[in-house]
Amino acid sequence: MNVNNPMANGFRPLANYTATHFRFTTSGEAERRIAHVTLNRPDRKNPLTFDSYAELRNLFRDLVYATDIKAVILSGEGGNFCSGGDVHEIIGPLTKMSMPELLAFTRMTGDLVKAIKNCPQPVIAAVDGICAGAGAMIALASDMRLGTPGAKTAFLFTRVGLAGADMGACALLPRMIGQGRAAELLFTGRAMTAHEGLAWGFFNALHASEALVVDATKLAESLVAGPNFAHGMTKTMLHQEWSMTIDMAIEAEAQAQAICMQTQDFHRAFHAFAAKQKPVFEGN
Repeated sequence: MNVNNPMANGFRPLANYTATHFRFTTSGEAERRIAHVTLNRPDRKNPLTFDSYAELRNLFRDLVYATDIKAVILSGEGGNFCSGGDVHEIIGPLTKMSMPELLAFTRMTGDLVKAIKNCPQPVIAAVDGICAGAGAMIALASDMRLGTPGAKTAFLFTRVGLAGADMGACALLPRMIGQGRAAELLFTGRAMTAHEGLAWGFFNALHASEALVVDATKLAESLVAGPNFAHGMTKTMLHQEWSMTIDMAIEAEAQAQAICMQTQDFHRAFHAFAAKQKPVFEGN
């Protein structure tokens, strides 16, 4: 392994990535960039297509190896987040597919959720307006969610004759808002209001529509200024410890923290605090 050349090991910057089926931009300084992923079909409330599903999955998989992106913000154009799978470009064609084709599709959509959860960067969903179906699952897969008072989040799979078990909904949503509340939303497909989402722990905070992305960016900036290696470890443990016993989790955290104690950021923090200064983290 060539440790002196990250590019040779599959690691590469993503700041110059050009998206085809959504908008991808970055902000911030080199090596501390925030990626802004914006679904941009506002005339249809930003629905997903087969191609945008696949490109989003591939992007989040690539973020595992990104050397410069330290946080991600997901949002939608035109006052809505995402209306789910496009009725004409996804749902219609699905009615004509064979079982192997259908299973390939449902596995691919689940792979998007796994990719969001497995990338080391904190992912913030900035949710305004309609957040439905697959869009609700993308928001749920994110690490944090900021909403607006007008956000309406619906897991409306039963409305099109499908199970509420889609893209991990039956595992993830009860852990977020509780079993009974999740059961109601997944059985009925009704929209969860923004204030319900805030009270139930789905949203971290609510912001005015015009300030939503700005406030999400401020949150992301505060994160990328922190110990990014340690943030990645925190995300990993949050994801993995659901399947552990308490004893397993405590041991896993002991190992994770010992690893973080070997980073230069840990030493930087000590020396800064000893000097009564604010630590400047560099992510290593």
